[in-house]
Amino acid sequence: MDEAIAAAKELNAAGISASLDLLGESVTDIEEAEKFRDEVIRILDRIAKEGVEANVSVKPTQFGLDLGVDVCVANMRRVLERAKELDIFVRMDMEGSPYTQPTLDLLYKELFPDFGKVTGVVIQSYMRRSKQDIADLVKLGARVRLCKGAYAEPESVAFQQREEVSKSYRDLAEEMLQHGAYPAMATHDEDIIAHIVAFVKEKSIPPESFEFQMLYGVRRDLQNKLAKDGFNIRVYIPYGTEWYPYLMRRLAERPANLIFMTASVLKEAFGVS
Repeated sequence: MDEAIAAAKELNAAGISASLDLLGESVTDIEEAEKFRDEVIRILDRIAKEGVEANVSVKPTQFGLDLGVDVCVANMRRVLERAKELDIFVRMDMEGSPYTQPTLDLLYKELFPDFGKVTGVVIQSYMRRSKQDIADLVKLGARVRLCKGAYAEPESVAFQQREEVSKSYRDLAEEMLQHGAYPAMATHDEDIIAHIVAFVKEKSIPPESFEFQMLYGVRRDLQNKLAKDGFNIRVYIPYGTEWYPYLMRRLAERPANLIFMTASVLKEAFGVS
């Protein structure tokens, strides 16, 4: 946690916000779920104590969703009660397609009615259902982070072609930018970022009404440029002991992630495109 807080402070000094993510998911033990819950509460307390400009990201399976909805709800409510006291936003990350509806049900039925201002969710543009999900979430007034999606999904539920995913992202982004509640555009895709920048200028959408989000250490040149251009930037900082299974799972699910990360490192370090 010390290193994550230090990284967030360094970003803050450059005019960039942070989102801290304690790595861990697919918990199958109640005590482990409660351990993650308590650690996230400590994160919230530390953010408040240090005066860091940061929010927190969590995964429902980290809090025991696979053990039962009641287990997850109880842990999430404990976290959000503290977050509400400290006025710190906590977002539920989206996992694979089997968890899409359960995660949204958590938001709609259990959490948003009591904690609307301090919680939100993630929608993945490669999911075929996302157009309707975005429409529902915009109507609700919930805060949404839009990403492309990193899990390997069947064609029946997700777009498979890159351009299909990108077109869906652009369409959903436009809807969120015009009607959403402080939407977050999570992408390193320069073409999509350029599209968003042009769109908000064309529609006279204030840059303070949304934010771009990127991963810690990935395309810092782009992060700094957008920040200097007056856009809100938030950097996602994953930390904790579960980094190895997290990395291996991401690469196994979507090998293209390795190509993307390698290209990003080369571009940042050597200017190679």
